[in-house]
Amino acid sequence: MNRIWDAIVIGGGQAGLASGYHLQKNELQFLILESEEQATGSWPKYYDSLKLFSPARFSALPGIKISGDPDRYPTKLEVISYLEDYQKHFNLPIVKNSKVISVVKDNKVYMIQTASGSTYKAKTIINVTGSFNNPFTPYIKGKELFKGRTIHSADYLTPEAFINQRVVVVGSRNSAVQIAIELADVSNTTLAVRHPVKIVSQKILGKDLHFWLRIIGFDTFPFWKFGKKVPTSDSVIDSGNFKEPLDKGKPDQKQMFTSFYSEGVVWPDGTKEPVDTVIFATGYQSNFPYLLEVEALDAEGNPIHAGGVSTSTPGLYYVGIEGQRSFASATLRGVGSDAGYVVRKLLAYLETIK
Repeated sequence: MNRIWDAIVIGGGQAGLASGYHLQKNELQFLILESEEQATGSWPKYYDSLKLFSPARFSALPGIKISGDPDRYPTKLEVISYLEDYQKHFNLPIVKNSKVISVVKDNKVYMIQTASGSTYKAKTIINVTGSFNNPFTPYIKGKELFKGRTIHSADYLTPEAFINQRVVVVGSRNSAVQIAIELADVSNTTLAVRHPVKIVSQKILGKDLHFWLRIIGFDTFPFWKFGKKVPTSDSVIDSGNFKEPLDKGKPDQKQMFTSFYSEGVVWPDGTKEPVDTVIFATGYQSNFPYLLEVEALDAEGNPIHAGGVSTSTPGLYYVGIEGQRSFASATLRGVGSDAGYVVRKLLAYLETIK
């Protein structure tokens, strides 16, 4: 209760483990507070068929490579196993079942309260909880009238529950396309899109796309240092399994529907079509309510930061935010570099408060 740690890491997924690696490497006294029974982040909750979009050789956390063929695309279960082995290998100090519910700051010390009733003190905090626990579902006219089922892709695991259904998947990025193609084998599935799906080949001149992104420096280019927002891509990376089914109309693509009605959806031409299930693959939003009291968030609940360093709350840092420092930020291949950067900033801050 009275011990003051050099750092507390909030979240034990891939970003938390990478942060722990760099904190340990610099011989700091720290704990990782993980809300779940497993310190594997959101991976156990993703749909079962998910694979990494980058090959194993580019997807490891610092210190340990992903074993096996470096050119394969690891599955969800392989990533979970890798993260479990990673924390054991480095013997990272993880306190599980410790969901953080509030953070306050008294002078130069943070007080972290968990749902289990424990309180921790720390000179610094690295927040790595991401946004998976806050799926974004846009409001569409008539949604409250729809008698069918609506879910977010965060709640989708396997296609078995949708056999012989009429399903509409909303979205045009990788997850939406992968889920829709999988469902099209067992159901009548449509992708509802704003713009037609854009396909980018996974292999260019025999090399994975991420090889070229790294060679030209785009993957890790620090746009934020120049006051620029890190660009996002609306293209779908095709490992070879997407183009053919899309070309065959399995699933087909339609312009996003304009509204719901009791039995289904209304397409832009006014056609009403009965639908059993609508799946929104529409992303996630920031969700850090426990940081409100330390005035770390803007009016929309997003962290106020530059490259993962809070610009409003000294001693507070982030890892795992999309576009935090580069195109690779928030990915398995990018969190190690981001964690190394914020830990260097954290060390400099600790020097100032001695």
